[in-house]
Amino acid sequence: MLDQETFATVVASTPLVSIDLVVRATDSAVLLGLRNNPPAQSSWFVPGGRIFKDETHADAVRRISQAELGRAYSLDRLRFLGVFEHLYQDNCFGTPGFGTHYVVLAYELRFNQPLAGLPQSQHQAFCWWRQVDLLKSADVHPYTKAYFQFDPEQVGSR
Repeated sequence: MLDQETFATVVASTPLVSIDLVVRATDSAVLLGLRNNPPAQSSWFVPGGRIFKDETHADAVRRISQAELGRAYSLDRLRFLGVFEHLYQDNCFGTPGFGTHYVVLAYELRFNQPLAGLPQSQHQAFCWWRQVDLLKSADVHPYTKAYFQFDPEQVGSR
């Protein structure tokens, strides 16, 4: 783990690589969390997190799913959706003058656990959304909506 000053320099200077989890119930509802922290604070967003230095992709999936969903999932349980970019004007430090750039590996995951007891370090609340409703809602972040506005046959061509 980097100290806060070093990490702020990294965020100001380079893109971060992250993993987002498009979590679906058996009825195809999508799990969204109300974000606690910037960027995307106070928006409904899919669970996810950044990959740490020297952490393998597979280890990151397990750690992020444990931290965000309360259960570690292996990479072989996920379906790759594609690579996305998220460019924010703000950053997790609240420091003016630089934004945050993520290169996001998005995956779909089937999940049928109760929402009560999900970790709340990143999200203050969780809710199941119908895809049609999340696409219409002004409260759902546009980067979350992007996961539902592409043709899966074109994965890898964005």
